[in-house]
Amino acid sequence: MKTKLKNISEVKVEMTITLGKEELEAAEQVALTKLARDVKISGFRKGKAPLELVAKEVDPLALGQQTMEDAMSKAVAESFLAEDLQVLDRPQVDVKKFVPGEELEFTAEAEIIPKVELGDYKNLKAKKEAVKVTAKEVDETIEKVRANFAEKKDVERAAKNGDEVIIDFEGKKDGVPFEGGKAEKFPLELGSNSFIPGFEEGIVGHKTGDEFDLDLEFPKDYHAKDLAGQKVVFTVKVGHIHEQALPELNDEFAVKLGLKTVEEFKKQIEEDLKNQKTSEANEKYKDELVRELVKVSKVAVPEILAEDQKQSIEQDMQQNLMYSGLTLEQYLERMGKTHEEWLETDVKTAAEDRVKAGLALAELSKIEKVQATAEELDARVNQLKDQYKNNEDALKQIASQEVRRDLANRLLTEKTVDLLVELNSK
Repeated sequence: MKTKLKNISEVKVEMTITLGKEELEAAEQVALTKLARDVKISGFRKGKAPLELVAKEVDPLALGQQTMEDAMSKAVAESFLAEDLQVLDRPQVDVKKFVPGEELEFTAEAEIIPKVELGDYKNLKAKKEAVKVTAKEVDETIEKVRANFAEKKDVERAAKNGDEVIIDFEGKKDGVPFEGGKAEKFPLELGSNSFIPGFEEGIVGHKTGDEFDLDLEFPKDYHAKDLAGQKVVFTVKVGHIHEQALPELNDEFAVKLGLKTVEEFKKQIEEDLKNQKTSEANEKYKDELVRELVKVSKVAVPEILAEDQKQSIEQDMQQNLMYSGLTLEQYLERMGKTHEEWLETDVKTAAEDRVKAGLALAELSKIEKVQATAEELDARVNQLKDQYKNNEDALKQIASQEVRRDLANRLLTEKTVDLLVELNSK
């Protein structure tokens, strides 16, 4: 077998392969074995006749075609392996010359995992943010906890900031109701800035039973382009006004939370905030290190991998929007983008970044000999099984080889990123 490699691009190659008499004879024997399964020869069970007899009975054209296919399949696998090339999809073959029993010449074109040239990954510029918890943050968190335990009671006075009002409302533009502008018995905390400017402010001072109009204008940068900067009228009716009575911040309240004193409660809040900020800072640092690694390295992006990531990103987006009660089409309409524009801008960039990061980390794991042990993988699988122990369908999926491979890849990536952190923390 003779081969000649041509680099079409950083991610695509063309292999010219020439096979001689010896390789074609071997391929013919394989072809005859396959064809023998469907050949009936007197005195022999199907598939058990000697190959020399089978050769006399089979269609020469069928034999030639099968021989050529078997020869090319074997030659492609061997030639790409010999060049240490990882093919991403089935190579496209083009037969240039075929003389049965004598010579076969063809080309095989394929996308491959590109060679990655890592930069100086031990001296990256990314820095971890210092973690600091302020007294203001502690106080704000304490107030949120108190709010969760607040007792609500109806009041007859005028509404003020901090109250929860139960309202019916309907918005109209040019006298016509618009999508998403109507609700009944909607709970709204005044001062939360949940609505457009002027809406909550317009309710302050009104009492239960009041019905009134609010002449407002949507912000110019509002996400729904058909409403951005538009003048509208909201008809609002106040059903109830709830005063939120916060529990007193004392030792008794601390005991309700499983603690002993207010001071212990404050220290617990501070510690929780510190742990949360530390975790966020660590994850941010890891992300920045990976981005920096890609930046200092030379990484080409195979189209097939980018397309896979684009599909994954779109599926994730659809799922996340579903939880918000939106479709992708509705989201894109609000963003003022077509599906094609979104794919070619936001999604394409994100997909390519993911591919580059994955290839760079894979190369780093190879260079630094990072491995995920069977014990570590088993622990990860068992952790997942325990999480879904009451879900039979999920447990079946977890037991599959596909999920196990996915977990192994994730584990290897995590260990590689941890190593990257270690190498840049000296």
